[in-house]
Amino acid sequence: MGKIKVTAVFDIGKTNKKFFLFDAKFQEVYREYIHFEEINDEDGFPTENLPALEHWLKELFDRILSAETYDIKAINFSTYGASFVHLDKEGNVLNHLYNYLKPIPKEVNEEFHSTYPSVPSETGSPKSGMLNSGMQLYWLKKSKPDIFKKIKYSLHFPQYISYLFTGIPLSEYTSIGCHTALWNYEKNDYHDWVYAEKINEKFPAIVSTQTSINMIYNQKWIKIGVGVHDSSSALLPYFFGESKPFLLLSTGTWSIALNPFNDEKLNDRDIADDCLNYMRIDGTRIKATRFFMGNEYKIQVKKIGEHFGEKYGYHKTVKFDLSIYLKLIKVPSIYFKFEGIRLKRKQLQKTNLEPFITFEEAYHQLIIELMELQVKMIKTAIGDTAVKKIYIDGGFTDNDIFVKLMGLHFKKFTIRTTASPLGSALGAAMVISNKKLNKKFLKENYKMNKLIPLKLA
Repeated sequence: MGKIKVTAVFDIGKTNKKFFLFDAKFQEVYREYIHFEEINDEDGFPTENLPALEHWLKELFDRILSAETYDIKAINFSTYGASFVHLDKEGNVLNHLYNYLKPIPKEVNEEFHSTYPSVPSETGSPKSGMLNSGMQLYWLKKSKPDIFKKIKYSLHFPQYISYLFTGIPLSEYTSIGCHTALWNYEKNDYHDWVYAEKINEKFPAIVSTQTSINMIYNQKWIKIGVGVHDSSSALLPYFFGESKPFLLLSTGTWSIALNPFNDEKLNDRDIADDCLNYMRIDGTRIKATRFFMGNEYKIQVKKIGEHFGEKYGYHKTVKFDLSIYLKLIKVPSIYFKFEGIRLKRKQLQKTNLEPFITFEEAYHQLIIELMELQVKMIKTAIGDTAVKKIYIDGGFTDNDIFVKLMGLHFKKFTIRTTASPLGSALGAAMVISNKKLNKKFLKENYKMNKLIPLKLA
């Protein structure tokens, strides 16, 4: 029996680093996971252990390449965004891969936004500090000029991982377009501030996400991809496998509604409501909305548990109860003070759980209040597009109340919950393939469940 022809993908998350092999039908045939403890940068802030990651990438790939089981034809890379690796003129890494949670000094932030006030709306990037990765270069120029002067190339993280294997520095659309504050969507070019500050001189040539480099690696011809931003990559299996317009609701710590069929320009109100742009692999923009739903959910669930004397985890046993729901919506009100969500709503001094008789009542009310914001964010992302189908993936697909309320609020939509831990890795494999997906691929591989809308009477 001959070797299995496969595409390899490194999927690099903040916590877990993953390696997959997919066969010609995009079925997973092998995987490895690893976790590295963070190290500190020169300022003492936790960050990625880049040397350990580099060693693992090379060692693992060389091992699989020399194995007798698999014939690797291609490799690609999916990683988290908002991160740069900076190279000097010899191609060596300068300092650290700075954590996107690292705070930018207030005076640097204020100077930037007073000098370039139009950047958030024109780049589809709400003010988010280092999460706007272009701000990192501005911060380096102002705060660490000696490092900035030594930079030959600044590579977005997916393109740096590709560079490790090809030695070719490149830029790519999905990384440039993910809330970086770098790209002016109207001009289809870097924003004026990038040229004014000469940041553009640090960026290599831009290529399509579907670009691949055919080269000899360890005495074998391999097609090597240029990497893709993980959020854009997670969209690709849906995009390639679905012919009609859809919205993807990705739930977890953040709830992100991604509409690849909405390329509307963001206005100041959108930016204030935390709308943002991602970029499709062809360079066109995606309108997205986000809010810190999972984080808030966890905070408030702990409060409910403490109030009713239940251990954390009890909430996972609670199912949707129609009688509780109908009781609560008779007199709509707000009882929870949200601590991590910036969206506008009635402000309370503190969370008030006294009116609730049981844990189940309070828990239903929490989901009702979160859902009010979720509905608003989804409708904003849909806009005037023809979207009539919603896919929900991530942690909240297991939340019976959340899913049932989605069905109630979007009765005229087809809603499907999906369960696939492979989204971003699978997208990275697909983007460098010339194969078209079978129309049944999503249904057969994503454990689709069609939501049947509830009847209230």
